[in-house]
Amino acid sequence: MPAVEVDHLVVRYGSLVAVDGVSFDADAGEVVALLGPNGAGKTTTVETLEGFRRADAGAVRVLGLDPWSDHTKLTARIGVLLQRGGIYPVMNAERAVRLFATYYEDPRDPDELIDLVRLRPVARTPYKRLSGGEQQRLALALALVGKPRVAFLDEPTAGVDPAGRIAVRDVVAGLRSDGVCVILTSHELDEVQRLADRVIIVDHGRVVAAGRQGEIQGDSQELRFAAEPGLAIGELSARLGAAVTEEQPGEYLVSTPPVPALVAELAVWLAERDLPLGDLRAGRQRLEDVFLRLTGSGVAEPTSRACDGASSAPRRGNRKGRARR
Repeated sequence: MPAVEVDHLVVRYGSLVAVDGVSFDADAGEVVALLGPNGAGKTTTVETLEGFRRADAGAVRVLGLDPWSDHTKLTARIGVLLQRGGIYPVMNAERAVRLFATYYEDPRDPDELIDLVRLRPVARTPYKRLSGGEQQRLALALALVGKPRVAFLDEPTAGVDPAGRIAVRDVVAGLRSDGVCVILTSHELDEVQRLADRVIIVDHGRVVAAGRQGEIQGDSQELRFAAEPGLAIGELSARLGAAVTEEQPGEYLVSTPPVPALVAELAVWLAERDLPLGDLRAGRQRLEDVFLRLTGSGVAEPTSRACDGASSAPRRGNRKGRARR
């Protein structure tokens, strides 16, 4: 049985259909990223899985339970990372983790969690004085204190510094190794590429792509490079025998497999004009490029916990600060 099952889910807010027949599943020990632009229905889908919104049609199951009707039973078995809220401003990180540990019959050791998210140096610093990245890592610790079998991680690396990002990646890798199912939402697509086993992209309430990252990105190969803006791309295209486009100032795409001879010819062309070559990337399409092509969005959604374009509140009250219990 999959840890998470979504079967033709439909969620409406009055006449607005926020989620329109979404289906996917996720297994134990798997990290699945759910991506989508603003208004795509992603946040509503996740909140339905967490038991804070009710399906109008279709079905969702988490660990074999209905998140809405079995909400109380399920909350002890899932962890939810929120971007903000739920922690007293003057409470320090150590006290917050110890407090949340009292909510569970068999919690993880608070000291172990503090060390896991690398907050020991600031363990006794009041929450309001922690940096944004430190607050995010504390929220991650609180999401994991109950030893969840499914973890919903909303923007786990948002505002986190490079060292903290490594800590978060290690935590997610550890969850995978321990057989925890992780549902990840993020607008930082480079981090998604590092963390996720599979990707689900939703737009206008429907799944527009789903699969392992290699499947999503396809087999097409391409060459990207950085150079001075405004290159004579018509001349360069003729020289390379392939179309060259300037996607944004100083960022170029060569739509052809990046064989060594092509790369060498590009370098020669630039050298003849005494032009520097900047960043050079060869391989499959980036996840970001696939996302933008499929959704037509300028950026991936910086996830918030407001409903996707609707003002209707869930039956069980405000989700902020109480989703873990």
